[in-house]
Amino acid sequence: MTMLADRVRTAVAAVTDPELRRPIGDLDMVREITVDDGIAHVGIALTIVGCPAAQRIEQDVRDAAASVPDIVGVTVDVGVMTPEERRALTEKLRDGRPARQMPFGPDSLTRVILVSSGKGGVGKSTVTANLAVALAQRGLRVGLVDADVHGFSIPGLLGITPGTQPTRIDDLMLPPVAHDVKTVSIGMFLREGEGVVAWRGPMLHRTVQQFLTDVFFGDLDVLLIDMPPGTGDVAISIGQILPHAEVLVVTTPQPAAADVAIRSGLVARQTGQRVIGVVENMAALTLPDGTVLDLFGSGGGAEVAEALSADENVPLLASIPLSPALRQGGDSGEPVVLARPDDVAAQAIITLARDIAQHGRSLAGRSLPLRPS
Repeated sequence: MTMLADRVRTAVAAVTDPELRRPIGDLDMVREITVDDGIAHVGIALTIVGCPAAQRIEQDVRDAAASVPDIVGVTVDVGVMTPEERRALTEKLRDGRPARQMPFGPDSLTRVILVSSGKGGVGKSTVTANLAVALAQRGLRVGLVDADVHGFSIPGLLGITPGTQPTRIDDLMLPPVAHDVKTVSIGMFLREGEGVVAWRGPMLHRTVQQFLTDVFFGDLDVLLIDMPPGTGDVAISIGQILPHAEVLVVTTPQPAAADVAIRSGLVARQTGQRVIGVVENMAALTLPDGTVLDLFGSGGGAEVAEALSADENVPLLASIPLSPALRQGGDSGEPVVLARPDDVAAQAIITLARDIAQHGRSLAGRSLPLRPS
C-alpha cells in the first residue's frame, strides 16, 4: 500500500491553493496519507481557522485522491497549521523579502499600469476590470488595486461578494481572487452599511501605500491600478511611489472629456511615468439596421493621442463601442469579456489586452533578481 499512498500524495500535493496560487505540497499543507483496502485517508492543514477557501481545498483534495487508480474511497482530515508552521510559510512566500516592503519598484519584473481618466463617468473602472480579466485569460498573473478610494467600484464589477475581505496569515494579507485576478479595494474593509469614505490627502496616501506594501500579491506579470478621475492627491501619491509606472488614459469621444483626459496624461509625465496609449470608450455603436449611433460624438480618443504625442508617440490603442452587454456585465459582476466574448465591446477589450501583453515593458537598464545557484 505504500506505493499507492505515494501516488495519492503526489496527486494531492498538486492541488492548488486558490488564494496563494501555489500547490499545497509546496506550501507544506499535506499531512499523513495512508491507504487501507483502497480507502485513502488524507490529512491536510489549512493556513488559518476559518480559511475562506477551506471547502474548495477539501473538495479538490478529495477529487485528486479519488482520481488515483485503485482508490475506491477517500476521507479527508482537515486541520490547521501551528503558529510556527505559519511563520515558516510566510517566510517561504516572501522568499527572503522583508515584510511591508513595496515589491513593485523600478527593478521589479511586474509591469505596473495605471488606468487613468481626466473626469469621472467615462467607464474607466469598467475598462480596467475587463482588461484585467482579459489579461488573466491570456495566462498572465494579474493583480488589480482599486485606488479610486472615494468612488470604489471594482469589487462590484468583478462580482466579489459584499463583505469579502482579504485573508490574513499572520502579517500577510492575501487579496481575494475573482476571475483569476487578485484584487484589493477599500470597499473590502468597510463595515456593512458604511459605503462612504470621507478622507483627505494624508489618509488617501497612507491607504494607497498600504495596498502596495501590506497586501501580498505574490509574483505578478501585471499590476493594474484603477486610478480616481482627475489629478488630485492619489495621482500625486502614486506618482511619487511608482514614478516608473506606465499609464493608460481612458476618455470618451466627447471633446469635453478629451480635453480633461489630456491633462491626466500630462500630469503623469511630470512624475516620470510613461503614457503607453489611449483608450476611447463609449464610441459609436452600429445598430441592427446599420445606422451608426454617435451618442458622445467622435474623435476624442484620436485627439487625446495626438495631443500626448508631442514628445513620444502615444497610440490610440482601442476604441470600445457603446454596448448594452458591457453595461449589463458591470451591473451583474460578470465581465463582458467572459460573459459575452463575442460582443463588440468585449472584442475591443480582448484585442487591447493582446496588444498590451505583446508589447511588454523593456528590461533595459534594470537589474534582474537573479541569484547564483
